Amino acid sequence: MYRLLLSFLIISLFSYASAAAKGPLAPVKTDSPRDTMRSFMEAMDEYKKGLKTGDKRLQEKIDDAVRCLDLSDISALSRQTFGRETAIFLKEVIDRVIVIDYEQIPNDVGTPESPLLRWRLKDTEITITRVDSGERIGEYLFSARTCERAEAFYDKVEHLPFLKGTGGGAGYKGPWLERYLPEWTFKEFGKIAYWQWMGLLVTIFLGLLMRFLIKLIGQFLLFLSKRTVTEWDDLLVEKLVNPVALLATAGVWFASLNLLKFRGIPLTVLTFFIQGLLAVAFIWIFYRIAELLTLYLEKLAVKTANKIDDQVVQLVSRSIKIFVLCLGVLLALQNMGIQIFSLIAGLGLGGLALALAAKDSLANFFGSIMVMLDRPFRVGDWIIAGGEEGTVEDIGFRSTRIRTFYNSLISIPNSKIATSGVDNMGLREYRRVKANIGITYDTPPEKIEAFIDGIKDIIKNNPSTRKDYYHVVFTDFGPSSLDILLYFFLKVPDWATELVERQKIFIEIKRLAASFGVSFAFPTQSLHVETFPGQDFPPGKRG
Repeated sequence: MYRLLLSFLIISLFSYASAAAKGPLAPVKTDSPRDTMRSFMEAMDEYKKGLKTGDKRLQEKIDDAVRCLDLSDISALSRQTFGRETAIFLKEVIDRVIVIDYEQIPNDVGTPESPLLRWRLKDTEITITRVDSGERIGEYLFSARTCERAEAFYDKVEHLPFLKGTGGGAGYKGPWLERYLPEWTFKEFGKIAYWQWMGLLVTIFLGLLMRFLIKLIGQFLLFLSKRTVTEWDDLLVEKLVNPVALLATAGVWFASLNLLKFRGIPLTVLTFFIQGLLAVAFIWIFYRIAELLTLYLEKLAVKTANKIDDQVVQLVSRSIKIFVLCLGVLLALQNMGIQIFSLIAGLGLGGLALALAAKDSLANFFGSIMVMLDRPFRVGDWIIAGGEEGTVEDIGFRSTRIRTFYNSLISIPNSKIATSGVDNMGLREYRRVKANIGITYDTPPEKIEAFIDGIKDIIKNNPSTRKDYYHVVFTDFGPSSLDILLYFFLKVPDWATELVERQKIFIEIKRLAASFGVSFAFPTQSLHVETFPGQDFPPGKRG
């Protein structure tokens, strides 16, 4: 007992002293094949000591060993799990086949013009190669092919004992399934063992069962939320239950990948598919949260009298949703191992062409910003813009939609609206009415004056007219009438009310004319005939 305790203390003190000497932020040395092999083996030896002593800090040293592996071909989401398993298999293999002599491993990597490209462990296919691209360029790592075949190497040597002078492996214990399942289940069909096929079917069932349970819980929560006063808890449950159910399903399936021990192409295909489902679930959740935020902003906007905030809410809502979708897709692709930022950087040469192609879209976008800031019109206004006339129905990122008086819908680019004049008929304080009243030539002057005074009284007595500025004057001797100019303004909220008030005033003028005996003229023409057939011409007119 004392010897065990003393050994434990010595190992712990040695480990802490070694870590202190290196420093907590000391980098993993991979400058040469010798540095890489030494870093890997020492990290795995400390990891095994951590397993024996229960020291979590030492167990985390396996991550330093993973840093010695080229995992660039593995998706980011499964990289850590795959890397740890690969490190364990490699340590188990190396300690069974060779005692490492670091002096026999090259430390001279050559010159920049002629560098050492690869080194292979004696009598094995375990290879350390120089990285030629990416963020770890110039480092020496266990090759991607070595990492891919690590488990296959272990299968070939697992019956061999550990060599004297080695660390005795990495404390690997085979999966419990291998100890309890019958031998025939380990036969393969399509590079997948029978027990993995069965496990896959069970996992699919468990994932669908989880989806059903989440939806059932969602229905129960919705039942409870409908008993509350607020409606936001109802909307929250309704919006999130489906994406959360998808997330839980994909989570169950992803967790099964480690338990089912898939490798190679099956692991790649299943990982890609499940990562896609996880990405869709997360994007769906945040998109639904964006919808809830939009609804909240719309309710706030409805409470205000100003309509400009309604337009701002629409613009903000679309911006948030587009941002969530774009960012979600980029992060999903990044997690799947696709170097998005490198791809974006690689598009630099085509950036100019892209900018030129998007010139009109950017102009329309900034045009919509200017429309929001200058506020020349708002939804519901009657405007004349870009040669078109109608009522504004929507102000979008690219264009403004106008419903014409023919009930057609016209989309005008915002860039055109921002650079052209906009006549906002809906913001008029007064609406002008101009008309000519023609009366017959036989109307005496006294009646004309009385008729004009009567029209002025009609305008003064109408509650919708402007009282400080109007004209009713006898202006011209027309071809067939005496012309009276009628010029006044109406203070009304919309065109429909304007038509009604015009009608009222015109009907009053018609009644006034009838009461005075004033007749309205209509175009007439007098034709003078000098003679008819069979009659003599007047004197001096004979042809």
